[in-house]
Amino acid sequence: MRIKNRLAEKIAGEITLSPCPGKTIRKWREIFGVSQTELAKTLGISPSVISDYEAGRRRSPGIQNIKKMIEALFEIDEKRGGKTLHKYTSMIETREGILEIMEYPFSIPAKLFTKAIKGRVVNSSSSIEKKSIKGFTVIDSIKTIKTLRPSDFVHLYGWSTERALVFTGIQYGRSPMIAIRVHPVKPSIVVYHKPNSIDPLAIKLADMEDIPLVVTNLPLKELIKIMVELGEKGNGIDGSM
Repeated sequence: MRIKNRLAEKIAGEITLSPCPGKTIRKWREIFGVSQTELAKTLGISPSVISDYEAGRRRSPGIQNIKKMIEALFEIDEKRGGKTLHKYTSMIETREGILEIMEYPFSIPAKLFTKAIKGRVVNSSSSIEKKSIKGFTVIDSIKTIKTLRPSDFVHLYGWSTERALVFTGIQYGRSPMIAIRVHPVKPSIVVYHKPNSIDPLAIKLADMEDIPLVVTNLPLKELIKIMVELGEKGNGIDGSM
């Protein structure tokens, strides 16, 4: 199954590249809603082994053990009806307009994230000090707002709503904030990439939702590179989940 292969590669890559492999294992175990005991039973090992990996008391498992863990998560999910795998399938099928999407294996303070992308908060939200980022989605604003159905909007959030929604191709920024305003699921922050200007209504809506509205003028390739590296390096970043 192509979707399973893509998801397996994604999970294995995150665990292997993570500066905190145990925390990443725990993240994916919790995404699948599997307990340490259930995972250990499927693998035929002691729950303490899983606990030791996740707590960092054991060295990162080798690629073969990571592969077995992923297969066990899939096996458990499929016995339950494949809910998580189906969710990932839906995300893949609605990727039109999504230029890049990534989950972080740890939380990144929103203020640090904003500084890294050379961003500037343009509204009066004070919540940036309290918010964290667990992933980002880069969105072609014009294509996505025109083609995405309300029921599909949630797929922009990947595996966590604690993320940055980064809109590029912005004219005035009104439509993205209207879409966010009417949808019950909210991101941690919204980033406008090189907007022509910002409609006062967009700023007002961001204030009403208490969502930091950030503007960055970095070239798109550089912006994506920085956001990806934040998830791969984790230097100086709080690794709590």
